[in-house]
Amino acid sequence: MAEITVKVVEWEQYPVIEIIRRRVFQDEQKVQAELDLDGKDKMCPQLIAYLDNAVVGTARIRYLDEKTAKIERLAVLSSARGKGIAKKIMVHALEVIASENIPEVMLNAQEYIKGLYLQLGFEQVGTVFQEAGIPHVKMIKSLKV
Repeated sequence: MAEITVKVVEWEQYPVIEIIRRRVFQDEQKVQAELDLDGKDKMCPQLIAYLDNAVVGTARIRYLDEKTAKIERLAVLSSARGKGIAKKIMVHALEVIASENIPEVMLNAQEYIKGLYLQLGFEQVGTVFQEAGIPHVKMIKSLKV
């Protein structure tokens, strides 16, 4: 059985994060590079997922203030999808945020994958909106800290 591990790293340590995001967001989803690479990565904890020691996924955590964190840029390479990697990244991200005593997490979910976030206890807030030309929904989750 394949082993999935997730680690928190610094942006500078892993240029592979940029490669994964380029493949998923720019190549597959046609998101403009400047919308993805927004200059905020250096101040955000980055998560990297490994599938049997190969880097296959990533996400970042951005702390908006003392009470709210936002999980962003969740991306899994197409060859590794359907194996629970996105869920494992999200669970790890929620653990990291809880360890910082942040009581609320938010994210803008691509509409087609909001089911994953619902499984993890997120609730949809508001209606569908466009972000980078892709339908999204805002979702929030309260953490017990």
